[in-house]
Amino acid sequence: MLSLGIYIIGSLVVIIILHYWRNPKSNGKLPPGSMGWPLLGETIPFFAPNTSLDISPFVKERMQRYGPIFRTSLVGHPIIVSTDPDFNYFIFQQEGKLFQSWYPHTFAEIMGRQNVGSLHGFMYKYLKNMVLNLFGPESLRKMLPEVEKTTSNNLKRWSKQKSVEMKEATAKMIFDITGKKLISYDSENSTENVCENFVAFIKGLISFPIYFPGTAYYKCLQGRKKIMKMLKRMLEERKSQPRKEQSDFFDYVSEELQSKDTILTEAIALDLMFVLLFVSFETTSWAITLAIKFLHQHPQALKELKEEHEAIIRRRENASYGLTWQEYKSMKFTFQFINETVRLANIAPAIFRKTLKEINFKEIIRDSGYTIPAGWAIMVYSQAVHLNPHKYENPLQFNPWRWEGIELNGATRNFMAFGGGIRYCIGADFAKVQMAVFLHCLVTKYKWETIKGGDIVRSPGLQCPNGYHIKIYEKYD
Repeated sequence: MLSLGIYIIGSLVVIIILHYWRNPKSNGKLPPGSMGWPLLGETIPFFAPNTSLDISPFVKERMQRYGPIFRTSLVGHPIIVSTDPDFNYFIFQQEGKLFQSWYPHTFAEIMGRQNVGSLHGFMYKYLKNMVLNLFGPESLRKMLPEVEKTTSNNLKRWSKQKSVEMKEATAKMIFDITGKKLISYDSENSTENVCENFVAFIKGLISFPIYFPGTAYYKCLQGRKKIMKMLKRMLEERKSQPRKEQSDFFDYVSEELQSKDTILTEAIALDLMFVLLFVSFETTSWAITLAIKFLHQHPQALKELKEEHEAIIRRRENASYGLTWQEYKSMKFTFQFINETVRLANIAPAIFRKTLKEINFKEIIRDSGYTIPAGWAIMVYSQAVHLNPHKYENPLQFNPWRWEGIELNGATRNFMAFGGGIRYCIGADFAKVQMAVFLHCLVTKYKWETIKGGDIVRSPGLQCPNGYHIKIYEKYD
C-alpha cells in the first residue's frame, strides 16, 4: 500500500513538472512550439547533423508545423526561434533597447565568459573601436599586398602537391595572414602549432555539452585551455619586453593594458584575441572552399570571373604589378559571386539575443500578437531568411547574377550573412578582401580539378565541409 502511495505521488510530481515545463508562465500568448523534456528540451534533435545546404531538418520541420516563429528549449534555456525576416531585422535594430546579445552558458564557456559577444554597452563599443583599428578600411588598404603575397605563395606551394584538402589548407593560409597581424605568428618558424589546437577546439564547438574525458565538448575545452595558456604567456612576454613600435595587435593591447585610465582587463583582452583568431581560422575558409566547389559546378560563373580578373591585369601598365585598392573595388561580378557564396554558406546561420523586457509586437510579428517574456532567448535563424523562396527564386540554386545591380552596405531584411545592427560583423570587409584576392590569384594563374568532392556536415550553429580535395596546376605547365 505504501509503495502504491509513493508511486502515485511520484507520478503526480512528474505530471506537474511536465505540465509547468511544457507550458511556461507568460502574461500573454506564447509562440507555438514544444519545450521537449525538462532540462534536456529539444537539444538532441537540434544538434543532429545536416548534410546539405538546406535549412536544418530541426528548424524546417518546426517551421512547417508552427510557422516562422516558434518556441523550443535548448540546453536548459527557453528559446524563441525566428525565421521571420521582419522580426529578425527588428531585433537587430533594437539592440540595447529591447534585446541584447546572449549565448548559452556552454557556448560562453567555450568562447570565454568575457568574449566580445557577451559584452554590452560602452565596453562592447570600446572593443569594437579597438578591432576597427585592425580591420577598418585604411588598415585593409595597407594589408592588401600582404594578403596577395600570402595567397600567391600558398597557391604556388599547393600546385606542387598531389592534392590539397581545401578547408584545412585555406584555414591555415588565412590563419597565417591574421595570426601575423594579431600576434606576429609565423607558422614556419614558430614552435607553437596553434592551428592544431584550433582544430581540436572546432571539432567540439557545436557538440552536446557533456564535460567528460573523451567527449567532443571536453576536447573542445581542452583545446581552448592550451590556446589561452599560449596567449597568456605571449602577453606576459610583451608586457615585460615592450617593443619600440607597434607591429601587431598584441602590442596595441599590451600598451592599452598598461595605460593608467584603461578599462581593458587582461581577461577581456585574452578572450578577444581568442575569438579573433578563431573567426579567422574557421569562417572564411569555409566560404572559400564552398566558392571553389561552386566554380567547379558552374562553368559560366568561372568564365565570367576569369574575364573580369584577366581584364584587370590587361589594364595595368605592367602585368606583374600587384592588386591595387582601386582594382579591388572594381570587381563587380566578384562581389556578386561572393554575395551568393556567403548567402548559401550561411557562415553564422544562428545568432542569439535575449529580451530585456516583455515583448508583444503584433505589428512586427505578423498575424500573431505573441508575447515573449523578459529574459527569454531568441535565436535569429538567418539561414531560413537566405533560403526564403519568396525572396530568392530557386533559393538552393547558386546564381550570382541575382545580385546584378545590387550594392550591399551592411545587413538588410533579406541578407544578414554577417549579422546586423550595431553588432554587424567587424571583420566582414576583411573576409571579402580575402575571398576576392584568393579568387583573383586562383583564376588568373591556375587551373584545377576536383579529386574528391567532399561532404557538407553542419549543425544548426556551424557548418564544416569535409574532405574536399583538388589538384592545382599552374596555367602554363
